[in-house]
Amino acid sequence: MNFATDSNDVGELRLEGFLPYRLANIAERISQALSLIYAEQFDLTIAQWRILAWLQQERTLSAKRICELTAMDKARVSRAVNQLIERELIQRQRDHEDQRTQWLSLAPAGLTLLKDVIPRALDWEAEIVATLSATEYRDLLRLLSKVEKGLARLESPSHDTASPSEPN
Repeated sequence: MNFATDSNDVGELRLEGFLPYRLANIAERISQALSLIYAEQFDLTIAQWRILAWLQQERTLSAKRICELTAMDKARVSRAVNQLIERELIQRQRDHEDQRTQWLSLAPAGLTLLKDVIPRALDWEAEIVATLSATEYRDLLRLLSKVEKGLARLESPSHDTASPSEPN
């Protein structure tokens, strides 16, 4: 199934029908627009917001796991973590068994900040999806999960990258 090309123009790409472009474009627009809320009102960067949001959900994470969950590179996560520690919004604790691992968690000030940020982020999300019915919203999330599973399958080391016409 490919909706990104016209049947008459096999070699041409139609971006409005090319899922990677549409998802990347909308994700960037949403991220930038939402960042205005937490940047202007709470002095948080996109990376800092993502880390705080994951820590409120998971309670304790390593920086490596945050990289995996947020798809941010190690340097960006490291900078954001250090800034959040400086602001006393998160805290770092070494693992007792593996001294190389450091566990991150929300500090009391981080919890307090999120009590203000999260309701505003949820209100903002509600405005975006106001045109969807509850069923459409659930369907959208369900379909995005299916696309994520397809992507995970393609990213797995065992995925066969040979084209159908090539022998394995």
